[in-house]
Amino acid sequence: MSAAGMIAEARKSLGMSGRPNKITKEYASRHGDEFLSAAWCDMAVTYWARHSGNADAVLPGGDRAYTVWHAEDFRKIGRWHGGTTASVNQAEPGDIVFFDWGSSNSIGAIDHVGVVEKVLGGGRLQTIEANTDNACKRRVRGSGVIAGYGRPAYGGGNWTEDMVKKLPELTKGDSGEHVESLQGLLQARSHPEVSMTGRFDDATEAAVKAVQRWGGVSDDGIVGPKTWPVLLRVH
Repeated sequence: MSAAGMIAEARKSLGMSGRPNKITKEYASRHGDEFLSAAWCDMAVTYWARHSGNADAVLPGGDRAYTVWHAEDFRKIGRWHGGTTASVNQAEPGDIVFFDWGSSNSIGAIDHVGVVEKVLGGGRLQTIEANTDNACKRRVRGSGVIAGYGRPAYGGGNWTEDMVKKLPELTKGDSGEHVESLQGLLQARSHPEVSMTGRFDDATEAAVKAVQRWGGVSDDGIVGPKTWPVLLRVH
C-alpha cells in the first residue's frame, strides 16, 4: 500500500468524462445498477483504492459512493482532520479530501471528494477529482471549501500502535486539536453529549471514564497509552 500508488491510479482516470463509465460500471456490478449514472466522485476514490492495492487504507468502512459515510469512516478510526487552513497545510499527498460547497467543516454537509496530489501551502491543495463537471480533472481547492480530509494508513502494519506512540496524554483542563480529536472519538463511541469544543471539560471526562470502563481499563479519566487504543478500536 502506498500514497504514490493511489495517486498514480487516479492519474490514469484524468480526462475520463460522462457516465456510465468504467468506474460506475464496476461499482454497479457490486452494488446495483442504480449506481451506473449516480454521482461518481467517491466511486472513483473506491476504484482507485481497489486498483492500487490500497483498499484497506483508503476504505476503512468498505466501498463508498456516499461521501458523508466515507468521511465518517475516517473519523471513527481517529484519522480525520478538519478543514481549517492550518490543518489543510498539514495534508499529505494521498490524503482523501472532502469538500462542502457551503463552506462549513461539518461532515454531514460534505458534497464532494478527491485525492490530494500536491500540497501548495496557504491552505490550498492540488487534487484529482472525478465527477467535477462530470469528468475527472485536476483542481486547486482552498480551505474555504475543504470540510476536512482522511489520512489513510498506507504504511499498513499496526497503525493503532504507531499512532498511540505519537499521541499525548490528555487530562481534564487540557485544550487544543488533540482534545477535539478525542471528543470526536467519544461521539463515535455513542457519547453525543460531548461537544467538539477542544476543551477537556466535565462532560468529556465523564465520557472518557465511561469508555474506559467499557474497554476494561482503569477509569481514571486520563487519556494515555492504555485508553487511546480503546478509543481507536475498529469494530
